[in-house]
Amino acid sequence: MAHFASKTRYDQMKYKRCGKSGLLLPAVSLGLWHNFGSKDDFQTMKEILLRAFDLGITHFDLANNYGPSPGSAESNLKSVMQSELAPYRDELIISTKAGYLMWDGPYGEWGSRKYLMASLNQSLKRMGLDYVDIFYSHRPDPDTPLEETMMALHSAVQQGKALYVGISNYDAEQTTRAVDILEQLGTPCLIHQPRYNMFDRWVENGLLDVLEKRGVGCIPFSPLAQGLLTDRYLNGIPEGSRIASESIFLNKENLDPDTMVKVKALNQHAEQRGQTLAQLALAWILSRKQITSVLIGASSVAQMEANAATVNNLDLSRDELAYIENILV
Repeated sequence: MAHFASKTRYDQMKYKRCGKSGLLLPAVSLGLWHNFGSKDDFQTMKEILLRAFDLGITHFDLANNYGPSPGSAESNLKSVMQSELAPYRDELIISTKAGYLMWDGPYGEWGSRKYLMASLNQSLKRMGLDYVDIFYSHRPDPDTPLEETMMALHSAVQQGKALYVGISNYDAEQTTRAVDILEQLGTPCLIHQPRYNMFDRWVENGLLDVLEKRGVGCIPFSPLAQGLLTDRYLNGIPEGSRIASESIFLNKENLDPDTMVKVKALNQHAEQRGQTLAQLALAWILSRKQITSVLIGASSVAQMEANAATVNNLDLSRDELAYIENILV
């Protein structure tokens, strides 16, 4: 049964042009990295996706290996698309990526033309789509000529399998070269997806300047530092949390005393603004002029709604930004 989308879905969400392109992206986009795999509850993920769209979140971000198991997030999106969101395909931006290990053998990861094209074909089949809106090279390949990787992205557009292309996890120098190659091919680099949050600011050492200069959009992932920039760990490690489950992305060492002093100070400032710590962390990223959108994850509808509501309080004064900077130093 098709989903009857809210008639007010575009009333609150804010949209920003992606680089020099004609594409507008929502300030908050939904990433399906965690909580949308075969090991998760399908009804919950469906409710999150539908509610996100009702709130104006038009961009769903995936990769070939998202799950677990790898590929299952794309397969689950197919189920929701076919049963609920098919009438709204032209209102949605759906992206996927290839670069990390997906299958055994020498052609199952990195940046060869063989792998990227095969992966995209598999992703389209898993999602039941004719095309994706954005196809990314998920990581640079030190052993494959960058020209070959970028040519594969160009071919995806030429073959009608992707409307736009992007890169992820490339540093400033690699990004400059990739943008140059794609421009020469006639397929501009639309967007870059790096890791970026208050505690991981490597993109400020040149990458953001490159993106601004070259007119490339930016959509950071892990904006909440895998949950560290939320109120979840203010009073210890709750049962069932990512740290409690021994995540490779967040562990007890991340909750050292110095870091927690900063987290609690940020939380106090967020409360003074009438926000959650997560909302402040998202607003802080979105205050950067180079940022187009920010990718959130969600394990529940309520969590997604709370983070989407960040757009209702985005303004950060110079004094506030300076105050936050003093906390983070």
